Amino acid sequence: MKHGTGKTQTPLPDLLQRFELPKGIFPKNALNYEFNEANGKLVVLLPFICEVGYRDSSIVRFAQRVTAVLEKGKLTNIEGMKTKAYMMWMKVTSVVMDTPGGKKVTYITGSVNNKRPIEAYVVMRDGIEADVF
Repeated sequence: MKHGTGKTQTPLPDLLQRFELPKGIFPKNALNYEFNEANGKLVVLLPFICEVGYRDSSIVRFAQRVTAVLEKGKLTNIEGMKTKAYMMWMKVTSVVMDTPGGKKVTYITGSVNNKRPIEAYVVMRDGIEADVF
């Protein structure tokens, strides 16, 4: 819901699920966000730079401010998110569901697409503070 309308803001996990994405994409620490329904612009604010380890052994690092365009089944134009692939941190540009209600989440980086099981992202996890993004 929009800020300034006097309405209570939908919790971030509920917003993600409304757009058919797993609620655990962002860490539990990401409680504040702004969402513009008109253009899909999402800004997620975290208290500190952090990383999250997921059940499938993947690791994602988040800046204090993550921006993206939120559409049904995908986050695109992401700024502020990295994942570890082949022992290197790579910038995540999109997070996409394989199909609506699908079983795989794809993390798209410049040269690598990591398909991951949705089960790894159904539970919100705490972000562990990191020194640098």
